[in-house]
Formats: sequence, C-alpha cells, structure tokens
Amino acid sequence: MTSAKAPLRFLVVDDDEDMRDLLGEMVGQLGHFVDKACDGVEAVEALGAESYDFMLLDMTMPRMGGEDVLRWMSEHREWAVGLRVIVVSGRSGIHTLDAHSLGVQAVLSKPFRTQQLRDLVS
Repeated sequence: MTSAKAPLRFLVVDDDEDMRDLLGEMVGQLGHFVDKACDGVEAVEALGAESYDFMLLDMTMPRMGGEDVLRWMSEHREWAVGLRVIVVSGRSGIHTLDAHSLGVQAVLSKPFRTQQLRDLVS
C-alpha cells in the first residue's frame, strides 16, 4: 500500500544559475514545489513572502552569504517557523561552522545524488 504525501515547498538558494536549476529539477522530480533565489538577499525576501518546508542553501554567495542568512533567521525566527535548512556546499570548511546552532538540519556535500536529497527529506 502506498501513502500519498502532500508536496512540500522548497526554497533553493544558490548564486550559480546552473546549480539552482539542477536543484530545482531534482526537487521537482521528487514531486515538490520549488522557488529559487540567487543570493541571501533574495532568500530573505522570499522568506518574508512565503512559507517553506525546506531551504537548500549555498554558503558562498554575493551580497549576503549562507551564513548571513542563517544568522538572520536566528534573529527573525518568526519568518522561518518550521523551516528545515539543508546546506548544499562544495566547501569543505562548512563542517567547521557550528551549523546546528544556526538551525541547519543537514549538509549535502557537492556532488551528491537525488537519492541523498530524498533520504533527507523523508
């Protein structure tokens, strides 16, 4: 017996357009809704306009990086109620960041497979 789950809302935040599109496609293939932001400033604006279940967040971006977004979220918790953050990064130093204290549930190291994302979401 299969149980139908309601689609989740994802915010994909990455300054690399190809990576945003790839992540968006992966999430879409899993049956979920996707909005995209090209940097932290757009991410914060999106969080003010919509409610999301997950945010896939790159750490190195212009204008406002991922760590800045996480710190903003910790100061404005009302804007991210129930939001689960997955950091997507090719940067090895991400593990030195005290990510958990900033609200990160998981880190996906680039490159990764759709199955790894599926496992985290479930």
